[in-house]
Amino acid sequence: MNIIGRYILKEHFGPFLFASTALTSLMLLQYISRKFGELVGKGLPASVIGEFLLLSVPFTVAMTMPMAVLVAVLYAFSRLAAENEITALKASGVGMRTVLAPVLLGGFAMSLVMIAFNDQVLPRSNHRLAVLQLDIFRTKPTFALREQVLNSVKEGQLYLKAGDIDEGSGLMKDVVILDVSDPSRRRTIYADHGTLSLARNQRDLDMTLYDGVMMEVPNNKPGELTRLFYKRDRLRVKSVFSSYQQSQSGTISKGDREMSVCEMQRELARADLVVRQARFDADIAEFERAAGSRVPRPAPPVLDRWQGIGGAYCQFLTLFGVKPANAQAPTPNAQAPTPNAQAPTPDAQAPTPTARRLGRPALDTTTLAPDQEGYRARIQEAQFRMEEARRQRNRYDVEIQKKFSLAAACVVFVLIGAPVALRFPRGGVGLVIGVSFAIFGLYYVGLIGGETLADKGYLPPWVAMWIANILLLAIGLALAARMGRESATTRGGDFTELLVTARARIFGWMRRVGVPVERRRG
Repeated sequence: MNIIGRYILKEHFGPFLFASTALTSLMLLQYISRKFGELVGKGLPASVIGEFLLLSVPFTVAMTMPMAVLVAVLYAFSRLAAENEITALKASGVGMRTVLAPVLLGGFAMSLVMIAFNDQVLPRSNHRLAVLQLDIFRTKPTFALREQVLNSVKEGQLYLKAGDIDEGSGLMKDVVILDVSDPSRRRTIYADHGTLSLARNQRDLDMTLYDGVMMEVPNNKPGELTRLFYKRDRLRVKSVFSSYQQSQSGTISKGDREMSVCEMQRELARADLVVRQARFDADIAEFERAAGSRVPRPAPPVLDRWQGIGGAYCQFLTLFGVKPANAQAPTPNAQAPTPNAQAPTPDAQAPTPTARRLGRPALDTTTLAPDQEGYRARIQEAQFRMEEARRQRNRYDVEIQKKFSLAAACVVFVLIGAPVALRFPRGGVGLVIGVSFAIFGLYYVGLIGGETLADKGYLPPWVAMWIANILLLAIGLALAARMGRESATTRGGDFTELLVTARARIFGWMRRVGVPVERRRG
């Protein structure tokens, strides 16, 4: 790389470091603020809270790195243009392609880093974070009582209200206890005063009550009332206090966002096998219903684990000797075919043609004769299996495509950010913030919307996850082709001009489609 290339990349390093740190910190604080209620009041060790904060960083980084690339490109190129360095490079015979090439190379390198990060670091941290959150959720909150308030000692079982509570000695006055733990009766305990103490096992709560009455009312006999007066009564509530206990990561199954690409690829292949098998079973049942006889079953198919971009990536890892992580045990909905299951070959080349090959219409299960209920059940069961496996397959495919599309966004944002920054060199921080948030906001909305549509089966997963990249790439290539022909100078091209240009383009389009728009008179 020549001196100019190294200089251009050096100009991007500072803004990229600042943007990545600031954006990651903001998103991390937002996430921690939503989870803050789950952490406080549980008596968690400082190491557990520190681990929670550390494990929350990777999934935040996966979203902020592409945005940091866009911010760095916008800031660096707008500064180079505002200080006439781009003009000096043009005067020296350096083309804009030469200026843009090292940044594209850096964006491509960042995409490779993000692919490795999304495939190896992110799933492991997500799984460990899920296990940690489950352990924290199991930890019961530290026991605390407030005066003149109905406090939940044991949710759904025991409630306590005291007129006065001394936190130092645990002395209570004017005590009322509601016991609803037994569904056959309701018990209310009144006491003039009492004491609270922690049992020796450090988990149970001991309450000693003095000078009170205990009243019970059977639920099946509301007219009866039993009263028991006492001078001293002792009540133990079990498992009020609970300390944090760490689980083993390997004992908890993984979700789709906690798997590597190759792990999800194996599960996707199993789900795809179930889809093809269920579709073929429905065709066989339809043909047997029409023919009135059994047909021979083909041999079970072989898993095709190398389909799509995920399969190519796993083949690449295998080619270079990288051992992919082993997938977890398959879920019940994605099991490999059992010996009794009817399964097609990948090309569905059965010895006997199916009803679809014979040109028969799709079976209407509502018109089956009463003596063909067995065929109805077989077809409906196959259709149910097919729908469940298709949803599972789409979910895994969406996550695989998302890992690669987020990484590829680093290159796409370079192609968009550089031309916009050169067109409006005096945009300053307003241009950087406005354009970056607008572009990434649209990209993020497209990503989330595409994921929802793909999960429901309205769009193929690769279309849903890559449509935002494809559209932005087309815009970026069109803008990059015009680099070097900007008419603005350092006296123009600010953020106001960007707004004026956008307004003029929108109004011009509205006039062409027939919308009456009043022209502004200068």
